[in-house]
Amino acid sequence: MLIGEVSRRSGVSTRMLRHYDSLGLVCPTGRTVGGYREYSPADIRRIFHVESLRSLGLSLREVGRALQDPAFTPAELVGALIRRTEARVRREQELLDRLRTVDASTPAGWPDVLRIVELLHGLGSTSAARRQQTVLASAEEVPVSTELLAGAVLTESDPNVAGALRWALARAGGDGLAGVAAGLDAADAAIRRRAVLAIAEMPGAEASAALAGALTDPDAAVRRPAALAAGARGEPAAVPVLVDMVVEGVNDVDAAEVLGALSLDAELAERIMEALVGALAAHTAEPAVRIRLTQALAEMPAHLSLGVLRDLSDDPDRAVALVASALAGALDARSTE
Repeated sequence: MLIGEVSRRSGVSTRMLRHYDSLGLVCPTGRTVGGYREYSPADIRRIFHVESLRSLGLSLREVGRALQDPAFTPAELVGALIRRTEARVRREQELLDRLRTVDASTPAGWPDVLRIVELLHGLGSTSAARRQQTVLASAEEVPVSTELLAGAVLTESDPNVAGALRWALARAGGDGLAGVAAGLDAADAAIRRRAVLAIAEMPGAEASAALAGALTDPDAAVRRPAALAAGARGEPAAVPVLVDMVVEGVNDVDAAEVLGALSLDAELAERIMEALVGALAAHTAEPAVRIRLTQALAEMPAHLSLGVLRDLSDDPDRAVALVASALAGALDARSTE
């Protein structure tokens, strides 16, 4: 079969077939009387083998080695191809994400596009100081899509940069909650915590509902900031987590203050008192825990907590008794003013 017919049947251009011949990849078995290339059925099969290997991403040199070296094993080369393809896919995904970010920012002209691209480069810096500076400067220059800021908030580990991103997210306006709330379903607890911290700074009933949902998170590092933020918004479901924080000594002062604010609701105050007294009963042999609970009781309405504090003034542990006595005295003085 002559080269033109081979090209029509195989879909490989005559130019490429001649290139294969020059490289020694597919050399036609014979020549016609006039000197034209003539391909045998075995030659044509080899052409298809070359094309098949090229479709996997092999270079022509790699194809030649695969076809000519009897000792060649594909495992190493296929593994390298997989890694090469994965890297290319990552680069393409990064480009796609960047284009979507630019599109979501609805730039008015190319100067806006350039500023958005500069922001993306800055946020990708390994320097936390540069990332923070980029966020603060960009928020002043051009509106940034909330999708970009929400994604950056969820991945930023530096607290200063994260704070700047939350500030920029608030300034950007729009609905940033949806993008941030998606982080609450992440497998990584660190991402869920970042989502909670960002949502805590957002107003509205939807943000409050998202925080309430995070109160049942399996990771305490996520539940605790959710409880502080939700409790500050009057969420009753935050009470058990806040009491646990007092018991565990993690942001216990903040937790006690939020419990005190929640106790302004008379019905909820009863529940909080019950939880605190129950915790005291469960930790009779742990003076440090009992001191924290005693201090939390002082944040409760005096008519509910004063009697309990007086009883604790006779606690077997001297430190607990002294703290309770001092707090009871302070509440007595405050109630007589």
